[in-house]
Amino acid sequence: MPGAPNPFADRSFAAVLFDMDGTLLDSTPAVVRSWITWAQEEGVDPRDLAGHHGVPAKAIVAKFVAAERVTESLARIEALEVADIADVVPLPGSRAASAALTVGDAQHWAIVTSSTAPLAAARIAAAGLPTPDVLVTASDVERGKPYPDPWLLAAQRLGVDPADCLVVEDAPAGLEAARAAGCATLAVTTTTSRADLVADAVVTDLGEVTFAVVNDRVQVGMPRG
Repeated sequence: MPGAPNPFADRSFAAVLFDMDGTLLDSTPAVVRSWITWAQEEGVDPRDLAGHHGVPAKAIVAKFVAAERVTESLARIEALEVADIADVVPLPGSRAASAALTVGDAQHWAIVTSSTAPLAAARIAAAGLPTPDVLVTASDVERGKPYPDPWLLAAQRLGVDPADCLVVEDAPAGLEAARAAGCATLAVTTTTSRADLVADAVVTDLGEVTFAVVNDRVQVGMPRG
């Protein structure tokens, strides 16, 4: 929070791993519309979907439909969400962060999302954000957040140690996964209250953070009030 000491002042990172929805871009209205439509089609009370932000769609769907219908339901959800991107927008600081973490041909960042590959591509394009060389989606892992697998895979693809990475997340499930992967954590309060975010540092959004690559290492600047 503003005025708090910067917990990253005395360290640097090999890379920064960003969650997508709620961290780099705002897709909340589209997500809500799509899931409400799906719930109504399935006879599911939309209120029962609360509390699942940051959890892969497969894990959510599996709670409400029979096992043999999970694949069908996932395809329907994906179709609804890919078609509904008109009001997907970048969040404060996301463009500046991606620019700062790209030095020549070297990228010191990745996106790790619970969205599928087609949905991630659609939302990144709609928000006008660059697509990093390393983009880990639900299509790439068997176990998504809150398991550490997505973060571990991103670090592996970047060729860095997970313990040398900073994860930026807005959802408790993603932060839990990052801690399990051994990463440092920075939370943003775009979708979740500060009290519910367990991280090394918490800010309102990326507009409060600066990134700089110095001697091939990422330094993180934080507000001091």
